[in-house]
Amino acid sequence: MTKRAPWPMVVPTGTTTVGTARVRDDSRPAMTTAQRRIYELTGNPPQTSALDDVEDPFPAHRQHPATLGAKKPAKYRNTKCEHEGIKFDSQRERSHWFHLIQQQAAGEISDLRLQVAFVLTERKQRDDGTWERASKYVADFTYVRDGKLVVEDVKSEATRKNRAYIQKRKQMLDKHGITVKEI
Repeated sequence: MTKRAPWPMVVPTGTTTVGTARVRDDSRPAMTTAQRRIYELTGNPPQTSALDDVEDPFPAHRQHPATLGAKKPAKYRNTKCEHEGIKFDSQRERSHWFHLIQQQAAGEISDLRLQVAFVLTERKQRDDGTWERASKYVADFTYVRDGKLVVEDVKSEATRKNRAYIQKRKQMLDKHGITVKEI
């Protein structure tokens, strides 16, 4: 086996081969016009050879300008929104809030509250001395109608099937005797 030349290797100008490797001509453009146009349209950099410069003009970690600022859609396709400083998880929840405000103004309901937390299991210490966190259910809306506390949650068909939600809904009925009304 032959001894390798130390790096950085100096190749004299005009040399076409070093050993079995072909020396690349630096005068060729880094990207042809066709490759550049394809990149501008699609954002995909052209295929490059292993002999290309380490200074890649289009590094893999850099995003195409068209994809900058694009956000991943919400899990259940809801759109978060805000009204008078109150943040809502969906537009449907916000519109239901407006409906409940009108009912309260008409005197049909009272004590309207938003995002009320109910403790389902208390914080407890395990045998090994570590702590188990408390479990809570946060209701979208609570209000009093005809002297009875009503708990409402705005849910889509998909979120109504969520196992964690179903379990907490059942614990609300068991521990607090409250049936969660799904809107």
